[in-house]
Amino acid sequence: MTSNADTVFTGGTVFRNALLTPQTGAVAVSDGRIVALDADAHAAIGPDTEIVDLRGGLLLPGFVDAHVHPIEAGLEQLACDLSAERTPEEYLATIAAYAEAHPERPWIVGGGWQQAAFPGGTPLAADLDRVVPDRPVFLQNRDHHGAWVNTAALRLAGIDHTTPDPADGRIERDADGTPNGMLHEGARSLVSRFVPVDTDEDVAAALIAAQQTLHGFGVTGWQDAIVGDYGSHTDTSDAYLQAMADGSLTSDVVGALWWDRDRGLEQIDELIARRDAIARRAAALGTTTGRFTAGTVKIMQDGIPENRTAAMIDPYLRTCHCGDTAPERGISFLEPATLVEAVTRLDAAGFQVHFHAIGDRAVRECLDALEAARERNGESDNRHHIAHVQIVHPDDLPRFARLGVTMNMQALWATWEPQMVELNLPLLGEDRASWQYPFGDAARLGTLLCAGSDWPVTTPDPWQALHVAVNRTLPVDDPDHHPEPLNPGQSLTLGAAIAAYTHGSNRIDHRDDTGVIEVGAVADLVLVDRDPFAGPTTEIAHTRTVGTWIAGRRVFTSTTTSTEQGT
Repeated sequence: MTSNADTVFTGGTVFRNALLTPQTGAVAVSDGRIVALDADAHAAIGPDTEIVDLRGGLLLPGFVDAHVHPIEAGLEQLACDLSAERTPEEYLATIAAYAEAHPERPWIVGGGWQQAAFPGGTPLAADLDRVVPDRPVFLQNRDHHGAWVNTAALRLAGIDHTTPDPADGRIERDADGTPNGMLHEGARSLVSRFVPVDTDEDVAAALIAAQQTLHGFGVTGWQDAIVGDYGSHTDTSDAYLQAMADGSLTSDVVGALWWDRDRGLEQIDELIARRDAIARRAAALGTTTGRFTAGTVKIMQDGIPENRTAAMIDPYLRTCHCGDTAPERGISFLEPATLVEAVTRLDAAGFQVHFHAIGDRAVRECLDALEAARERNGESDNRHHIAHVQIVHPDDLPRFARLGVTMNMQALWATWEPQMVELNLPLLGEDRASWQYPFGDAARLGTLLCAGSDWPVTTPDPWQALHVAVNRTLPVDDPDHHPEPLNPGQSLTLGAAIAAYTHGSNRIDHRDDTGVIEVGAVADLVLVDRDPFAGPTTEIAHTRTVGTWIAGRRVFTSTTTSTEQGT
């Protein structure tokens, strides 16, 4: 080791990994890697070394978001963004103001509204018609499993009382069968196929805006959970490769290539060709900043409980009998036999499979497919993972560890918030509600954990999710705070939750040389303004990012807190 480090971090607490208690220390970085710790780090200070004063804060590995849609989030921010509003009146006022400000746009598109804001979770076309009568409107809800449309959009798409529900979705209707403006799951595509496709310029701008947001929360890398033609979005791999080429991509990103559920096994050869073509193009760029790879395939196996499309072993508890055609046990988007064959072939081809599974039947079907792949192909290092895992039957919990399947947590959802209380619980009942988000039991059984946000569904701020992972409640000052924790026995320690969001998420991306603070590791680091281990757990969500470094290079500095002591 040389005696002259590029950067030395000192004057605070360091979280090295989940096995060690955070402690006061110092970290030296050279050429993008950690080269010394503690006394050796101080010895590495030379005349040109940058000294970063931690000022009593915490230095930890950079967060990696294991399930996020950054380009979609960026596009939503640039469109009619409803994420800051909470009531139907606020939504309609924002939509009206946006439409007035953009008379040149043939469609009003955007999203971010919450189902729980509307009676029964169902907004109406008639309400949109009052504020935008002259143009079609298509607004995704916050979880992107449904869309609110107006009469102009329904008319343009030719949707009326005679239109059948698609196999993978549902048109919400009045008692007489008339579509009322809410489209669930695959029914969205009946309208979204008419929405103007995003331009290359818009996609590029959305990617960079989203990356800046993520860096501001200490996120140094991510897995993009849908890369492919989906809804009105085209394949975004070109945007990532262009950002690599011009040096604007500073993060390492894994793209999960979208499995088209309207097609069959014939697409596997195409996915292999796309993966290999992306790898060749990326290798030819030879960039020294961010990297983009696409060795993962995303399979969405079911929907969500709120609209009764999450695939359940037992029927939902019905709450409506008026023109209701929702399947009693939800929808498996891939037939189990097809899922087994697809996963087995993808595994044999060296793909990692990234599943969306929320209902207990969907989780079981994904585990069954992975078990079949393992029996046919043998063990692999593909590091498959199942995201969301909201409702897991207790019989299936031990299978994660036994099969080496990682549980991909969106921990922010593991709490009593309005959508949970008003829409989910009445459909699930108390027994199944007690099975929700079983992170604690999974960890005790030896399950590998990673973590992500699903932004723009919910905030990309890891500290909000970490707060809920530990407390199983939202912060006290959150307007949706509920005093009782959701299944408190499923909480994680703060150390285990951080490890999932750092080392665990790096692991599924096959980045084994980072996610911890130890000599030789890549210096992906984040500095926060306090040591959350030293304060009450009820204050975890108040933690704020001061600075973010990727491979030793600073990519974010807070505008409100300076940590530079000098050079």
